[in-house]
Amino acid sequence: MITGLAKSKEAAPPTRIAFSVPPALWRGATAFLLAAVVWEVVARYVIGNPLFLSPLSSVAVRTVELWHEGELQNHIWVSFVEFFWGFTLASVVGILIGIVLAEWRTLRQFCDPLLSMMYATPIIALGPLFILWLGIGVISKIAIIFLTAVFPIIINTIAGLTTTERTLIDVARSLSATPIQIYTKVRLPAALPFIIAGLRLSVARALVGVVVAELFGARAGLGFMIVNSAQSFDTAAVFVGVFILAVAGVVSVELLKFLEMKLAPWRFQSEDN
Repeated sequence: MITGLAKSKEAAPPTRIAFSVPPALWRGATAFLLAAVVWEVVARYVIGNPLFLSPLSSVAVRTVELWHEGELQNHIWVSFVEFFWGFTLASVVGILIGIVLAEWRTLRQFCDPLLSMMYATPIIALGPLFILWLGIGVISKIAIIFLTAVFPIIINTIAGLTTTERTLIDVARSLSATPIQIYTKVRLPAALPFIIAGLRLSVARALVGVVVAELFGARAGLGFMIVNSAQSFDTAAVFVGVFILAVAGVVSVELLKFLEMKLAPWRFQSEDN
């Protein structure tokens, strides 16, 4: 019997570790590959003129050329500094202003028309004024990005804090929670999805703000590179700048999703199930 057990142990197949790829990941990768194939085929065989639409392979080659020339790294760094400080200031200031306006209803009623007006104002129209007021340096670029990105954060923060379910607040009060505990344990967690949504909207607006800011008096940056390449009919270089900004947007949004998963994991429990 002992011999039989030994043989059965020897005959047992080795344990295999299964690696599973998240469905969202492979679906996104598949969509990207399909879009790349369609782009390449249309650009080469349908349009046939790289002046109107450069094939994706030509864009890749141009990216390598710009990188070896050292020009691309400088443009990326300049735009990154402008985006980082503009978006960071917009996030901090936007959340703080949203908290203040959510708590003071009278002040919110005074500021609502102004917020709506500024949110609808095309910041590109104010670009020359920022250059006049703040000069052609990085400060004016950061100010344009800040103004472009801050308003969705303010509006979403107010919406999140003012739409907390009354039942949750009443339950916390019945458990003798202090006002500070109600705010930190109930209202802020309930408003967190709204705030993250505002940050995600602001990422896209901030990247647009980078290009807008570099239209006026810039000497480097991805927006500057896109404009100069368009003026010289270098379509491939235009798409290089566009792709880098698009990738920056995807990475920023994914980082915000990761932050939301850590701060509000209950939001993703239904998706996991």
